Amino acid sequence: MKKKQKLPLAYKPVGFVLGWVGGSLAGLAFQKTWKVIRHEDDAPDALDRDRGWGEVLFAAAVQGAIFAVVRSAVDRSGAKAIERATGTWPAPDKGGRD
Repeated sequence: MKKKQKLPLAYKPVGFVLGWVGGSLAGLAFQKTWKVIRHEDDAPDALDRDRGWGEVLFAAAVQGAIFAVVRSAVDRSGAKAIERATGTWPAPDKGGRD
């Protein structure tokens, strides 16, 4: 029983590293995706005066979708690896991400 109580705390550093790696991978995936979609090296920024609303919001939507998918895949893979290694799921309950 103690193992289940301590594992989520022990998983936090692992989750942090996985999040950092996932964010880096998502950033690279977004850069490549944007280059394929728009044939540009840089996506528009919200403060880019020369870009229109549609372009800025489209870039944000694509970026958000890629980050969400990569983050979920990395989080899920990490949790499954912890479960295989320890026999315990790293989250204390069935709730979602806070």
